[in-house]
Amino acid sequence: MAEKKPAKTEGLVYKGHPLRRVDNLIYYGSMADKYIIMMQVLDGRQEQDIKLATKVSVQLQLTEPENSRSRVVKKSEKDSLYAAMDIAAIWLDRALAGK
Repeated sequence: MAEKKPAKTEGLVYKGHPLRRVDNLIYYGSMADKYIIMMQVLDGRQEQDIKLATKVSVQLQLTEPENSRSRVVKKSEKDSLYAAMDIAAIWLDRALAGK
């Protein structure tokens, strides 16, 4: 049986899923899949010449909901972008695997 190769994406890829940023929103996953992660940087602090996220909202969302209220499946807030990316990768992999 032929092995299915992942689609080639341009830009950043984290753990096999595309990563897109629009202002303070970060989208993780593909809109072609059933689920996507939306992260919103709510607060940050300046560390020398870099702005670090200190509060990040993470939401697992359906890409094709019946109405906008049913879009959010899970949500959480984390105290760093690293912690947000960690939980986002776990949630997205589990959701796409059907667990």
